[in-house]
Amino acid sequence: MEYFGKILCISKEDLTRDDRPMVGGYQIDDIKAPIMSVSCYDQLVYRKKIRVIRKGVGRGVTALVSVESLPEKYRKRVEEKYGNMRLEILRHWFLVHWVVDDSARTFYTRKSLVLGDNFDLEKQQECVLNASAIQAVLRLMDDVKMQRAVMQGERLCWEEMAGAINFYQAEFGHTLPLSVNRFKKKVLEFKEKGYEALISKKFGNQNTRLVNVKIEKLLVSIAARPNRPWNTSVCDMYNQFVRGELEMFNPETGEIYNPADFTDKKGNPIELSPSTVQYYLTLPKNQALIDKQQMSWTTFMHEQRPHVHRESPEYSFSKVSFDDRDLPRKLKDSKQRPKAYYAYDVASQCVVGFSYSRKKDVDLVVDMFRNMFRLIERNGWGIPAQVEVENHLMSQWKEGFLEAGKVFKFVRFCAPQNSQEKYAEPLNGAKKRSLEHEHQLGIGRFYAKSKKYRTEAKKVFDELNDTYVDKQYYTWEELIAEDQEIIRLFNESLHPNQKKYPGMSRWQVLCERMNPNLQPYDKAYIAQFIGECVPTTIRRNSYCRVNYTDYWLSSPEVIEKLSPNNYKVDAYYIPEEDGSIKDVFIYQDGKQIDTLVDMGRFNTADVEQTEEDKRILGKQMKYIHAFDEMMVRNGVTPVGTLKSESVKQIASAPVKAVKIPKTEEIDYLNYFKGKDYTRIGQDAV
Repeated sequence: MEYFGKILCISKEDLTRDDRPMVGGYQIDDIKAPIMSVSCYDQLVYRKKIRVIRKGVGRGVTALVSVESLPEKYRKRVEEKYGNMRLEILRHWFLVHWVVDDSARTFYTRKSLVLGDNFDLEKQQECVLNASAIQAVLRLMDDVKMQRAVMQGERLCWEEMAGAINFYQAEFGHTLPLSVNRFKKKVLEFKEKGYEALISKKFGNQNTRLVNVKIEKLLVSIAARPNRPWNTSVCDMYNQFVRGELEMFNPETGEIYNPADFTDKKGNPIELSPSTVQYYLTLPKNQALIDKQQMSWTTFMHEQRPHVHRESPEYSFSKVSFDDRDLPRKLKDSKQRPKAYYAYDVASQCVVGFSYSRKKDVDLVVDMFRNMFRLIERNGWGIPAQVEVENHLMSQWKEGFLEAGKVFKFVRFCAPQNSQEKYAEPLNGAKKRSLEHEHQLGIGRFYAKSKKYRTEAKKVFDELNDTYVDKQYYTWEELIAEDQEIIRLFNESLHPNQKKYPGMSRWQVLCERMNPNLQPYDKAYIAQFIGECVPTTIRRNSYCRVNYTDYWLSSPEVIEKLSPNNYKVDAYYIPEEDGSIKDVFIYQDGKQIDTLVDMGRFNTADVEQTEEDKRILGKQMKYIHAFDEMMVRNGVTPVGTLKSESVKQIASAPVKAVKIPKTEEIDYLNYFKGKDYTRIGQDAV
């Protein structure tokens, strides 16, 4: 038998099949005889005495007949042969209302994280089945209530659900009580507390623990002492305390711990074995708590504290990271290590700026910025969008040069002693472990785990007993030249992410993957922050003297930008690698006035003049002529005064035409030739 929809049916084959066994050529079991013959089935169908729910169309699809439509005698024979149909209907009805509760499965899975390993998968599955059984019974009750309400029948009582409760227990194996009253109590508790009501009270409590939360916390507090006691010492101190042989207190609150709080139900002190103490002190959570007290802030942060996971940017100059370091090898003269400051592009990992000094000071940082901006100027790149700097040497520019939006769009000041935050830190290590270790001697650390990276020094037995001598020392020029060569090799080496940049070096990634949205490089603006500043004065409306060199204004009209009666200006310039000056910018009251020009000086003796001297002379005379033209163009004539009678006489006088003489062009290159300035001076007198 089977259900077609909600109708209990029996197939034509089950009605007409002979299941009697053959014994000696005879079929002796009448119960397993056919319910009816095939011809009888056909007659009942023809006379419409039975209801065919599905017609047999062949290909394995057999006809189905409604059991309820069978005549009484055939229905009894079906029950004798295939079982009680009423029980089968109830079984199907119960199964229709059974659904595994997915919400319960999710709840108990998450609850296992809180309750621990004791609440394993088997216990979780048991709770899910119990929740599903309760939900099925509640749905079944609602269904019965609806039917009786429609049919105006009697009210439903819990005793009628006993069959369903037993069925679900036999079919699915729930562990709910089979007693109706106890089951009803469990259902009411489930309605009130939800899924929590099905979790046994033995999970998540401290009643069965020998070491409860208070004892565990005391053990951790003892282990967190500054002298870092061994676990066996912690065990001895705890047992002495609970026996009353040792006093313990909280140094922060002043509370004195009472041994009576660490006893069992009978009042006996709870003493622990070394293995038990070892177990609780090595739990990951307790180990982290102990390390938090015993480690320094930086050590705990680097070893225990979680950290963020980052990805490198897609474009060059989206972010540049700065960091300082001591070169690994020492100088001959001072036995000290030179200080270096590097700027790394995060995307390409290229070194885009570097500087060196004997001291870690502000000048070291300024030289590094100058070196980086000189590289940017030579290649025509834009300003990096973001910089990542440290607090030690950079904090003085927080309100100026390194204020977000002034020069760089984004500025990040990394926390002090947090080396993992700066991307330049691992790049310093990558550069040292690869190319420096390959091309230089004495590269490594004295405490390195690998002997390939371990360095050694000779100890000097003196009164200090802490003096060591390296195997070799170097000059300043050697160390700086070799480090710059390593930087060149580092930039030209293959980018480590060859899957993303196949066959490309770090320098190629830097040049070809430049961020297209960078701000243009404004040298005059940058020079105010990292350039040299020289207070000077505009002399003779033409030049300023900076570092014993005369720099000319770009045009005479520049003097129109000066404040009244004020020729004093501030000259800014970014020196080149060799100390020379390429561009000089003058400012007055924080406003840029002009970019000065180094016209140079020419030889005053005509016989010694070269083409370069003539070019310089021509440029200077051109400026002087432009100044003369500005004077003529903007010149004024002194005002004369006349009496009214004189004006009338002039008005009545006859008009005469006046011819204005033409002015000849000035030859700047031959300005002094062919002129007798002595005669010109005498005529002027």
